[in-house]
Amino acid sequence: MEKLEQKLKGRVALVTGSARGLGRAYALRLARLGADVVINDIRLDAAKEFDEELTADTVMDECKALGVRSIGIEADVSKKDQVEAMARQIVDELGSLDILVNNAGGMLRPAETGHASTMTEDDLRFTLDINLMSTIFCCQAAAGPMKKRGWGRMVNVASQAAVGGWPAGVHYGIAKAGVVRYTRSLATELGPHGINVNCIAPALILSSRALVQDPHRKDAGPRIPLRRVGVPEDCAKVIEFFCTDLSDYVTGQCLAVCGGLCMTAT
Repeated sequence: MEKLEQKLKGRVALVTGSARGLGRAYALRLARLGADVVINDIRLDAAKEFDEELTADTVMDECKALGVRSIGIEADVSKKDQVEAMARQIVDELGSLDILVNNAGGMLRPAETGHASTMTEDDLRFTLDINLMSTIFCCQAAAGPMKKRGWGRMVNVASQAAVGGWPAGVHYGIAKAGVVRYTRSLATELGPHGINVNCIAPALILSSRALVQDPHRKDAGPRIPLRRVGVPEDCAKVIEFFCTDLSDYVTGQCLAVCGGLCMTAT
């Protein structure tokens, strides 16, 4: 594995939903950059559910093998009290909370039942909770420790679904659109405190869950301008950009990570 400059040595990062998939890729990238990493998920053994192979017993152990500290915290980030308790534990055990990547969420209710005029209240509230409310709760909990340090990086995860007009999966699209809007307001508010807040909006990425839910996703390359479907590391590299000095003068932005698909989608 390529050795990366230790730009984040001495920083503490929290990545939500990081026991597998995209979140795991983000956590490992930050660990390779020298950050101590907190792995959060509703289940820390989530990789088993999707047969995702780890290089150690846990993602925490994978991070430790890269020479950094790492702890795992099982918490439901759609619950404000659990998020606040997690933030306190991180500061107590690791000394600070400098970087937050809000990865937890996803479209976990059927897209085909998510039409604007007929989606159920339960599907809508659930999808808003795990995508939008979780992001808000985590950002609020991390803002205090970051203000005290006078430095922080928050990266929220939206989706190309936030800007599309597709008739299905509307509950997910509006949740992610809310993430984009919240990111911009929070960036304005926290900028004077030395905290940068940005957002990524991926499209078709080959995560372990996506491959189980949509086995044909891997065949979508021909309709993407870069002629391939994205992999988790494509997004992890953008997380690196937003969490390091490479983006010191960038805040309030939402960057599409889609291989150009956003230019062709209708």
